[in-house]
Amino acid sequence: MDYNTILIVDDETDNLALLYRIFRNKYTILKTTSPIEGLEILKNNNVNIVISDHKMPVMDGIEFLENVAKYNSDIIRILVTAFSDASILIDSINRASIYQYVKKPYNPQEMTLIVEQAMEYQQLKKDNNILVADLKDLFSGTIMAIIEALDAKDSFTLGRSRRVAFYALKIAQKLELSREEQIQIELAGLLHDIGMIGISDDILYKTEQLTSEEYSQIKEHVQHGVKILSEIKQLKDVIEIVRYHHEKYDGSGYPLGIVGDDIPLGARIIAICDTFDSMISYRAYRPALTPYEALNKIKTLSYTQFDPNLVQIFEEVFPVIINEIKNYDNLYLKI
Repeated sequence: MDYNTILIVDDETDNLALLYRIFRNKYTILKTTSPIEGLEILKNNNVNIVISDHKMPVMDGIEFLENVAKYNSDIIRILVTAFSDASILIDSINRASIYQYVKKPYNPQEMTLIVEQAMEYQQLKKDNNILVADLKDLFSGTIMAIIEALDAKDSFTLGRSRRVAFYALKIAQKLELSREEQIQIELAGLLHDIGMIGISDDILYKTEQLTSEEYSQIKEHVQHGVKILSEIKQLKDVIEIVRYHHEKYDGSGYPLGIVGDDIPLGARIIAICDTFDSMISYRAYRPALTPYEALNKIKTLSYTQFDPNLVQIFEEVFPVIINEIKNYDNLYLKI
């Protein structure tokens, strides 16, 4: 994308002409009076911003922008309307995830500023996507060295971080998350238990049931992990996933006891994958479950420990996971 193309959709030609005059000297402008034609234009052009009128025949602006979002969620969506009803705003945000709601009449300076800010926002988002991808490459050697050190510290978790990252990535791909989000979730999978490096060997290797004090120390691995990663500001979003991956959907988890969708999506994904891998891993104090037994156990924990929608997605990608589990030692993940 060149980050300079705007599609304007309005069934009134006078409104099209006004917006064209505002932006023609700075941006490439595509315009149409038909939302249906607008969707066709998107298929054949790299469009960065769509500005749509609200009330149009055949398809209104909210429905049109909802279709734009389904086609390409990276396109900035702006709705122009003569109505001030708050329900319209709520509907457009919920359905079309609009960037801005502009009420008529507007002045050219107002619209110019909104579009300039939208272009800057999209460029920053693009730059951040590149940064996250570069960050993965930049830290790949360091991250894998840390993971190897963690595996060496606890033989029972050998390869665990790579497996968890693999499962999580499959869920993220099934959800069709952005490349940036997929990379963040993959990195969080690799790093989610990095704080275990700070836990005493006596506790990690203990074969009997942990005391409440010892379990409290195990729980501190989350804070240890956050502290280890906190100096790398580019990992801010990854750190939030690591911070909350032991929260439970019903609020009974730690460290904060937050509930449901208040838990970051990446953390909810890692929670399922982490628990699944723990269930299928041998421990001195218990045998490993089979993958199918573990899946059934995960399903029973929907709504309490896990997000039920994500459990369903996990079940859908389960066949792919099964095919890869036997090869986990060679699982060096790529997006």
